[in-house]
Amino acid sequence: MRLFWTQLRRDLLITARGPAEAANPLVFFVLCAAVFGVVAQTAGERLVGHGVVWVLALFANVLAAESLFWRDYEDGTLEQMLIHARPFFPVALGKLAAHWLACGLPIVVLSPLASFVFLGSAADAWMLVVSLLVGTPALTLIGAVGAALTVGVGRGGVLLAVLVTPLQLPVLIFGVGVAAGHGADGGAFALFALAAMLAASITLAPFAVGKALAISQEY
Repeated sequence: MRLFWTQLRRDLLITARGPAEAANPLVFFVLCAAVFGVVAQTAGERLVGHGVVWVLALFANVLAAESLFWRDYEDGTLEQMLIHARPFFPVALGKLAAHWLACGLPIVVLSPLASFVFLGSAADAWMLVVSLLVGTPALTLIGAVGAALTVGVGRGGVLLAVLVTPLQLPVLIFGVGVAAGHGADGGAFALFALAAMLAASITLAPFAVGKALAISQEY
């Protein structure tokens, strides 16, 4: 646990000192939500609000994942982590937790506002918040595996998107199911499935990240 908290604190401090990279996905989310909202009102139609919010959250996550390991890779910190951090699991989990707190949690907090923009009401926004609160950490964990695989090829944004988006689609599908709440049974099943994906991601993704980083660093 000491390694986890040390890594979490370190990454949060780095983000606080240079918040520009962490702000990019959030700005993307807000701007796209505003544009879609204006288009919907101009056309006199309402988009499927919760689904659009989830799609924007997925794209923002892919955008944020590109820089997850890049700074540490450039200054050599990543190499030192792989050599000295044993076990690597808590270090990876702490880094991913800090990344989600900086990039994923603000999207969860702003999701009721996005729901109001699309639907004209925030009455059912709590279901959207619950779905994103469970689903966005899973998106972060899955995206981290792709980021670890592509960290050695430079700014491989398109390659990263191609790798991780198909793996994130089940999270998107069940997340929209929870947010839409089509009946108590359907919504509950989608929430359980989303929670199971999160549990599996927490268990497996840090190991996969460590292995992928070792391969990219030729360890």
